[in-house]
Amino acid sequence: MSDYEFLTVDTLTSYIESRPVLAGRVDTGALASVEEIGDGNLNLVFLVKDRHGRGLCLKQALPYVRMTGEGWPMTPDRARHEVESLKAHHALIPDHVVEVFDYNPDRYIIAMEDLSDHQVWRGALNQGLRHDGAAEAMGTYVGAVAFGTSALGLERDTLADALAAAVNPALCTITEDLVFTEPLVDAGRNSVLPANEKDAAELAGDDVMVRAMGRAKWLFMTKAEALIHGDLHTGSVMVRSVEGSSQCGSVKAFDSEFAFYGPVAFDLGALWGNYIIAAARAFALGEDERASWALGLVQQTWDGFEAEFRRRWPSRLDPRVWRDGTMEDLLRDWEAEAWLFAAAKMSRRIVGAAKTADIETLPAELREGAARGVLQAARTLVRQNAGDNGPRSGADRIGAVLAEHRTR
Repeated sequence: MSDYEFLTVDTLTSYIESRPVLAGRVDTGALASVEEIGDGNLNLVFLVKDRHGRGLCLKQALPYVRMTGEGWPMTPDRARHEVESLKAHHALIPDHVVEVFDYNPDRYIIAMEDLSDHQVWRGALNQGLRHDGAAEAMGTYVGAVAFGTSALGLERDTLADALAAAVNPALCTITEDLVFTEPLVDAGRNSVLPANEKDAAELAGDDVMVRAMGRAKWLFMTKAEALIHGDLHTGSVMVRSVEGSSQCGSVKAFDSEFAFYGPVAFDLGALWGNYIIAAARAFALGEDERASWALGLVQQTWDGFEAEFRRRWPSRLDPRVWRDGTMEDLLRDWEAEAWLFAAAKMSRRIVGAAKTADIETLPAELREGAARGVLQAARTLVRQNAGDNGPRSGADRIGAVLAEHRTR
């Protein structure tokens, strides 16, 4: 199945010693711990720490989907896409992107900074923790990428080269199938609670939803605006709190192996959809105030995005025809498209493969209502997309749907 060696806990030390660029990152003669920490769907992930307090994270792409095994082949070249996108994004906004130190293209191994003093944002949200400022920071990140990797910030030849290098058909196909198509046309990977089978059937039979997802898939496949993250949800963001405070001291995006030149609004919608799922969990647990707070993250991300995009706008490469009206047109389109992509992300996380712990870790009787609410919210979004559906107003309307359908 593979013609390259997989990393193990036992071989990790010798691998680090074989890479001169990693010398000094950790003291291999004084290691405190070496562990495999990967809990994702695709890759091996290791964390190495020495007795001096230094750490290093190594990630290796496997030639198949880890969650299913060798029966689902997957190109390990996705690691290159991850490295190239992380480096491009880090150059634009280093405070909010994990730093890459080394890449081995023969074994598809990425060495990056140790973020063990952070935690995955989804896990923090599920624990009831707040990291105020994280949502706005992620919006700032998307805004920087939207401008800096697009025709607004890159000269034409550079843009063409970047676009060609980022073509990522294998992973894009996964998104196209799992996010846009399979929640509506089951390919054998869908599953729901028996109590939600009727909800899934109604989703698949909703002609308005099917038409909207057709449009969303078309945009995803054809709108090559910027080098987007491609899988930007609360599980691909690391956060660190300020001690004794609800404020977020650090927030960093990682896991961008799905990166390609796609629609800017896709990353926004992925975040928004996951905030709504977090709100559905809170409503299910009777934590209405927390649910309202989670819904407010939608506006915070948009505010960070819009502010960063407007801040960079004066440096656009061709102001002759890209005048301020163009900026307003782009922002208006992205706001509407973000809700469309949010609806896609919400439905796939309930019906399709690779669900979220937010919903799956709820007791079954509470999970039923939360799942139903998310699906109803997605269907509501695609119907309201043409109306007054700004980030805050849209989130408020969705909150009412979630609250209505929770199990009582």
